[in-house]
Amino acid sequence: MARIVGGLTTSHIPAIGNAVPREQELRNDPYWKEFFAAYPPAREWVQSVKPDVAVLFYNDHGLNFFLNAMPTFAIGAAPEYKNADEGWGIPTVPSFKGDPKLSWHIINSVTRENFDLTTCQEMLVDHGFSVPMELFWPNYSYGNMRTVPVQINTVQHPLPSPARCFALGQAIGRAIESYPEDLNVMLIGTGGLSHQLDGERAGFINKKFDLLCMDKIVNEPEALTRYSIHELVREAGAQGAEFILWLAMRGALSHKVRKIHSSYHVAISNTATGLLVLENAA
Repeated sequence: MARIVGGLTTSHIPAIGNAVPREQELRNDPYWKEFFAAYPPAREWVQSVKPDVAVLFYNDHGLNFFLNAMPTFAIGAAPEYKNADEGWGIPTVPSFKGDPKLSWHIINSVTRENFDLTTCQEMLVDHGFSVPMELFWPNYSYGNMRTVPVQINTVQHPLPSPARCFALGQAIGRAIESYPEDLNVMLIGTGGLSHQLDGERAGFINKKFDLLCMDKIVNEPEALTRYSIHELVREAGAQGAEFILWLAMRGALSHKVRKIHSSYHVAISNTATGLLVLENAA
């Protein structure tokens, strides 16, 4: 049977995508030093658990879907996912392998649990997907990894509630664990933490709320599902609603997890950046 080995969370800011190719050059730069210093322990743990597949919970930023047609939940079922620059000048990276067989197993299983999904047999991926993969598998070492993209709407209101996203993660977790092949599966929740890119609160960061979320998501994630989307936007900013991607990832893990590593850094590109490494219960 497939086994979920753990979960990772990370920010996916476009500025990171521009900086990653120059990580060695920037490792002592005051702006980037603390950010990049947080990732080697996470990379070491990823290598130690040897995942075969990464399931990424992320949000599309107008590459596949726009305001005229924005699915709440979409899952990729393609053999390959090509990276495309959506206007940030991020270098295009090598494509990502898909796992259509696992994708269809998840799609069928989750649909039976009354989630309505958009199924994508062709799909491009943007910085929300590619930046985390580059951070955890540097120098494009993700080449042998298979991936399953799970796209959640954080752009066009109404957005799915934290509780609904957590429940989706739980359904995906059950689907993975019922998959008959012997696989190690890694989960990744991307985005956030608190930030707002426009309007009167542009530049808004709520460190107190971010740290609360990073604490509660480990052992009390249900407490975070009680927030409404409007409460989440109020506390974390308009784009801070991306935290629902972290909650979906956490829902797919076991009830009990062990925190291996964490980091919180303010700010990269007006965004509070967070990193968590959670090991799934045996």
